[in-house]
Amino acid sequence: MSTNKLTPGSNMLCESSRMILPEDKEAMLRAQHEEKRKSRPEIDGQLTEQISRFLVETHRAKQPVNLRMFDEFEDVRVVGVIERLDLRSGRFMVDGEWFGMADILELGFAPRE
Repeated sequence: MSTNKLTPGSNMLCESSRMILPEDKEAMLRAQHEEKRKSRPEIDGQLTEQISRFLVETHRAKQPVNLRMFDEFEDVRVVGVIERLDLRSGRFMVDGEWFGMADILELGFAPRE
């Protein structure tokens, strides 16, 4: 009859409970975070012009927008009325926060409240 026992010098305990140094754990988490990073899609000049026209028209009409925005790590939506529009610097404001026009991936209207 055989039994499994831990004997001095055995690796069984080490294999079942590994110790990770805090700096190694941090490096591992950073690497996992970087794996999720998305790259920015290319936007052609025609689409840039359409985005500009859409923003100008919805800003003038105070029409709420629903925009899908680029972010390296998560899906971001901007929903609301464009309060300010700065075409020279390529940015717009919704709910007091500035966003870059170059980050817009998808245009849409939001229902009026």
